[in-house]
Amino acid sequence: MRTTHWRTLTGTIVVIVISSLIWLAPSPHVATANLPAQISDSTFWQMVNDFSERGGFFRSDNFVSNEWEFQFVISELKKERAPGGVYIGVGPDQNFTYLVALEPKIAFIVDIRRQNMIQHLMYKALLEMSSDRADFLSRLFSRPRPDDLAVDDSANQLLRAFIETNPDEELFDQNLKAMTDYLTVQHQFKLTSEDLKSLEYVFTAFYEGGPNLTYSFGVGQGANQTFSRSGGGGYRAGGPRGMPSYAQLMMQTDQEGHNRSYLANAENFRILQDLERRNVIIPIVGDFAGANAIREIGRYLKEHDATVTAFYTSNVEQYLFQQSDDWKRFYSNVATLPLDSKVIFIRSVASGRRYLTPGARASLLCPISDLLMSFRTGSLDSYSDVIRMSH
Repeated sequence: MRTTHWRTLTGTIVVIVISSLIWLAPSPHVATANLPAQISDSTFWQMVNDFSERGGFFRSDNFVSNEWEFQFVISELKKERAPGGVYIGVGPDQNFTYLVALEPKIAFIVDIRRQNMIQHLMYKALLEMSSDRADFLSRLFSRPRPDDLAVDDSANQLLRAFIETNPDEELFDQNLKAMTDYLTVQHQFKLTSEDLKSLEYVFTAFYEGGPNLTYSFGVGQGANQTFSRSGGGGYRAGGPRGMPSYAQLMMQTDQEGHNRSYLANAENFRILQDLERRNVIIPIVGDFAGANAIREIGRYLKEHDATVTAFYTSNVEQYLFQQSDDWKRFYSNVATLPLDSKVIFIRSVASGRRYLTPGARASLLCPISDLLMSFRTGSLDSYSDVIRMSH
């Protein structure tokens, strides 16, 4: 009688365990067939608002990445991952380089700062309005386009030309108006007065910093800081504390010497433009540990029978482990997402490579299924555990 009871109990436990791990089962292909090829302006804006949470605080404006080596994982990231997946990321435009490498069907950029959402709308307008890379850089930095630039020039040639070109305040005013009209009239996005102030603030930082703009430009000042529009560009290449400038990030290469940035060549730029023009890069205001943003993305993807293929977290997890149980809430949120069998975390950690400036950051990959398994079984206790699972 006891033996029969034990066998029954054991069988029940096995069923429960298998059932609890169904969400980890490998899927035979990337499921995105039911995702729209293009999203209307009204639906795009509704998704931005419905998926978003109240904006939160971060200690820096984070205008550009501070991750020197973010291209180093792209070769491995592309292995056995066909174009057309689902991408989730955080932060500013380093996401664009991953997007042109992966060519997803849809992408969501989730950041706790509403200013990051506004910055992505700035990029959206400038990318859609521009004829080519040089035109885009001219608009982004409000600097006249040098006459001798060609369509097939390298990112190095483009950025160096704009570093040597002075900003133009009249061009700034024209570009700001054109960008604002494009977003609010052409796309009919309902930006608030505070949103428009934030848009001008971000755009002014790019005017002031130019191609030498860094992550730490105006650290901690947020939207309360004012810029003089005096011509800026006062940050030396590499920026304070060894942080890379916008120009350096766009001229950076992977470990094999290949530049994979979205400005590396005309084709990469075209891929990014196409994604923006189809409204499939959707910036969301959300806390990774929050109750809405990530779960709403998951609900949307499930409704469209789609699965996530890559999730770029930068070093957000590091902060979550410093904030009580926020890391647990984050991984619980991730577990609600429909996940592809090869879904991967892309994360940034402090680099130990000697040839980089002290404090520089490297990028690593980690299978999400492995991490969630450790989380659910209770073997994940610290951020160090997370880093040990990465490669």
